[in-house]
Amino acid sequence: MSEDALHAAASRKAAFRLLPILCLVYFMAFVDRTNVGLAKTSLEADVGISAAAYGVGAGIFFLSYALLEVPSNLVMHRVGPRRWITRIAVTWGALCACMMFVQDEFSFYVVRFLLGAAEAGLYPALMYIVTLWFSQKQRVTIVGIIYLAVCAGLALGGPLGGALMELHGAGGLFGWQWMFLVEGLVTIVVAGFVWRLVPDRPADAPWLTEREASVLADRAVVRTAPEHSTLKGNFRVAFGRPFILALSAVYFANQVNSVAIQYNFPSIVESLDVEGSFLIGLVSGSVGIGAFLGVLLIPWVQRRMRDEMRVLMLVTVATALVAIAYALADGALARILLIDLAMLLLVGVLPLYWSVAMARMTGLMAAAGLAFINTVGLLGGFVGPYLYGFAEGRGNEYTVLIGASVLGVLLIPLLWRALRSEDRQAVSVAGEK
Repeated sequence: MSEDALHAAASRKAAFRLLPILCLVYFMAFVDRTNVGLAKTSLEADVGISAAAYGVGAGIFFLSYALLEVPSNLVMHRVGPRRWITRIAVTWGALCACMMFVQDEFSFYVVRFLLGAAEAGLYPALMYIVTLWFSQKQRVTIVGIIYLAVCAGLALGGPLGGALMELHGAGGLFGWQWMFLVEGLVTIVVAGFVWRLVPDRPADAPWLTEREASVLADRAVVRTAPEHSTLKGNFRVAFGRPFILALSAVYFANQVNSVAIQYNFPSIVESLDVEGSFLIGLVSGSVGIGAFLGVLLIPWVQRRMRDEMRVLMLVTVATALVAIAYALADGALARILLIDLAMLLLVGVLPLYWSVAMARMTGLMAAAGLAFINTVGLLGGFVGPYLYGFAEGRGNEYTVLIGASVLGVLLIPLLWRALRSEDRQAVSVAGEK
């Protein structure tokens, strides 16, 4: 068997073994993180949490997540992704269950902050696994598959959470208490699957031959990327390269809109006279259909065009146009469909962001750099719900969606220029070796 054929066969085997578990753990993270949106109205009625306080509590999750993202991924690089992702899932599952004990705004803030701290590092750890197992040519597709977990979380999390909330009154608990308890316990079970089924790297996989493990590890290395074994003296390489800063800023703008929509769509649906927790969750899940189409369509377009930056520009401009259309729309169905279209664009473009980053990172620099990019995006996840809640109280929440979209459009040319400079420098360094 030729080396190319061996690599293709080994990649299929790795994808079949790893991706279901990685998708499952990310699905639960997404469900646990966003189903608080279903509880927004109930929390206000049952424990007196206002819309503004909800916005702060929803966003504070991302603040603690962001603060610990880089340290978490550095620990993950040292102890291995299997151990660290298992630890993350156990602690965040336990804290998700603890959401059932929220009694007021202060306790809501505390548990949300701790939940973010517990989950910190999960997503960049998943992306780091991709850099260890799959070649650069495969990564946009692999990341797109992982993002199907986001789509499933958006599409199924709402109906499942709504169904659990229908248990209101059973055992003397509110419906939202049942939702958080059950989802937290299921997450702890998923952690056990990670521990048993996810090897740290190809060489640790009992289901690969020595040749298969070797070819996977070899093809995963990005040989033009700078590689260092320590952060000391290399902070600029890990965090300060212009393309990293520009991509982080673009991701920030994306997450302001994406997270604001995820956390507030159930209340938007409810404001359109949709009644019943299950039905609200079902309609809210329509954004998952949009996201699902996005992670299939946009990476497919990129593979055909073979020009990531051109696709990024087109998608970012389209997002701004959809935000403007949403502000001008005057019907419930039109607004729901426009939000679904916005999520198609906002989620569908994410595999391209990570493909752009992974093509220029490897080893410890990848662990640190990917975590840094996600940290800045998470800050957008904090700012988005807060700004949306603030603007919602003044009846002009659409200004947040338009403003973040336009910011993304303005940042894309800076990213384009930074990537061209990075790639020229990489070619120059490779030529000197």
